[in-house]
Amino acid sequence: MSYIVHYWSKGEKIIVLLYGIVQIKILKMKFFGLSLSALLIVLSLNIVSFAQGSGNKYAGEFISIGVGGRPLGMGGAYVALVNDVTAGYWNPARLSAINYPQLSLMHDSRFSGLVNYNYGGVAVPFGKNASLGLSVIAMGIDDIPDTRGALIDLNGNGQLDPGERLDPDKVKYFNSGDYAFYLTYSKKPKDNFSYGANLKVLRRNIAEEGAWGLGFDVGLAYTPVEKLLLGANLQDITTTYVTWSTGKKEVISPTAKIGAAYLIDFLSGVITPAVDFDVRFENRRTAANANIGPVSFDFHGGLEYAYKNLFSIRGGYNELGNLTLGAGVTLPKINIDYSFAKFDGDEQLGNTHRISITFTLEEDKFKRRK
Repeated sequence: MSYIVHYWSKGEKIIVLLYGIVQIKILKMKFFGLSLSALLIVLSLNIVSFAQGSGNKYAGEFISIGVGGRPLGMGGAYVALVNDVTAGYWNPARLSAINYPQLSLMHDSRFSGLVNYNYGGVAVPFGKNASLGLSVIAMGIDDIPDTRGALIDLNGNGQLDPGERLDPDKVKYFNSGDYAFYLTYSKKPKDNFSYGANLKVLRRNIAEEGAWGLGFDVGLAYTPVEKLLLGANLQDITTTYVTWSTGKKEVISPTAKIGAAYLIDFLSGVITPAVDFDVRFENRRTAANANIGPVSFDFHGGLEYAYKNLFSIRGGYNELGNLTLGAGVTLPKINIDYSFAKFDGDEQLGNTHRISITFTLEEDKFKRRK
């Protein structure tokens, strides 16, 4: 299908190029015993918004994957429960819960290694009841075949006709990368209430084209009674605009992530059930768990048992209908968390394993001064 590129405008060339890539990637994936469905999921994060006329769906899908082994092991039900440096992503209001500087790193290899997804975040207490943080998300797909210029066009009509083929020696390769940078401020004016905000910068690259975007998130956290935690993260609250070098514009509509968690003392430890709902306004309809007209709802559920702040086991269910499992170990100044996600219904997609490490400078000289 890449031959159509000669008849389309520059902005549309990317669409044709990527659909042309599908033809070669199918062959490579079949060689490794993978299916077309795996390819479509991998590339959807980058190309689906181009295929949408308005660009109002899925433009920010790569930033909805999630970060941290603990929350991902709980199915992403973490908006109310988060209490560490990853709050810069999950709920900026909860970043004020930290009392020591923290650094967190995570690696996630998806779809049998086709997609690499990484996260890094740092946060520091600021004053008596505030915190500052910086988070970075990077997702990349390497060695994508570029079929432009590879057509052996015998009749010169610019189309792939019967008997014609692509010359593999003329196929070039490029990378695709998506990046998000979060600058977070959080404050806790009362013991049971906190608020926070993110300034979010997006950078996207596909072949020789690139895009920039700017957005804002606002978070709230409230504890109405002891051990009951409520949270909300209003992502892209002012609508985030992503502008490509081709002139193409994409829109990331606001999403409201609303959650609750409850702490239950049990057998020298704590059991924590948590639920989250993602409310979107993108007319996703049947692509969501439920919808009312253009408003869609996705569910996350999770359960954690933590024993004496030494180790934890977790399970969850995310909005894709996948079972998630996880575990964590708490060491002096270090937390190590692992999560596993199974893609039900298609074993060829491969399972996803994620591990994160959080370092806490838990020393008196770094402790928050109150």
